[in-house]
Amino acid sequence: MTNIRPYSLTPAAAVAAAPEKTAVQPRRHPEGVPLDNRAAELAAGLQAEPARIDPKFLYDAQGCVLFNAICELEEYYPTRTERAIFEAHRAAIVRSLPASVQWVDLGCGDCAKSRDWLPHVDACRYVGVDIAADWVRREVAALGRHFPQMPCEAMEADFSGEFDLHGALVDLHEHPPVFFYPGSSIGNFSPGRAVAFMAAIGREAGARGCLLISADLRKDRQTMERAYADDLGVTAAFNRNVLRVCNRVLGTDFQPADFAHEAIFDAERGRIEMRLRARKRVRVRWGAMGRTFQPGDAIVTEHSYKYTPEQFDGMLAEAGFSVRSMWTDPRAWFGVFLAQR
Repeated sequence: MTNIRPYSLTPAAAVAAAPEKTAVQPRRHPEGVPLDNRAAELAAGLQAEPARIDPKFLYDAQGCVLFNAICELEEYYPTRTERAIFEAHRAAIVRSLPASVQWVDLGCGDCAKSRDWLPHVDACRYVGVDIAADWVRREVAALGRHFPQMPCEAMEADFSGEFDLHGALVDLHEHPPVFFYPGSSIGNFSPGRAVAFMAAIGREAGARGCLLISADLRKDRQTMERAYADDLGVTAAFNRNVLRVCNRVLGTDFQPADFAHEAIFDAERGRIEMRLRARKRVRVRWGAMGRTFQPGDAIVTEHSYKYTPEQFDGMLAEAGFSVRSMWTDPRAWFGVFLAQR
């Protein structure tokens, strides 16, 4: 089951009344009890062939800061292309949404994208969900100060497990949820896992809820690869930062400078493959375990799938969404999809 921890919970009755928020202390986990199995998951990945690190580990607090910097780079077209689609088609998208919604911001980061949407949608409640606990709590608190009359809730969640927001949503009939999943983050899932994840969202959305989701579309190889290997090296720093996460969570002794950043488009599988490749022979230890990386050995840190519009629409249909709309940019580089069951 998805590891979810709520902060600043607002009682269900408060949604209808939309009162001013009151600060609530986050739930505490008993001392000495592990919150999750992150260390075991990292150890298993480092011992796999090839070695791998789940991309969720890229997004600690430092990783979130670096990713926000990536989004402003000239080479990183997804953010500005998505923003242009939102601005051009926001009115049409808003007309397609139900009223009095719970706006559920999946992978909310700094909440900036929702901050642009909330003045335009009829939302009675905001739920920001992200894997970086301290980051999401701080950013949702800042959003709440911007919208003081809207109950705002921060939740820590790991989407790599079963998706389940049981207890986090209230009165789905009166306040249908809009699950907002921008930024083409769905590309980090394999196609099969993406369909399963979207199907789970559909079940959580109920009869009146919907999914507003973005997907990166296929285009020329050079454009896609440059987006993941910028000239300033910000993406390289973002990628190598995951080794510091391993050191902190698992107790490894990685030296990030020992690994080079690499991003290659695999045309057969339709995905960018982001890796860290050993520059020299490296022996990495954690506890009684360890692994030797020979020069050129790689650690896979992210897959980012790119789809045609027809492929992604078909995946939404497979996930159980019968009503689907799409908006794109003039070059058809990026797609925004609204799906309802």
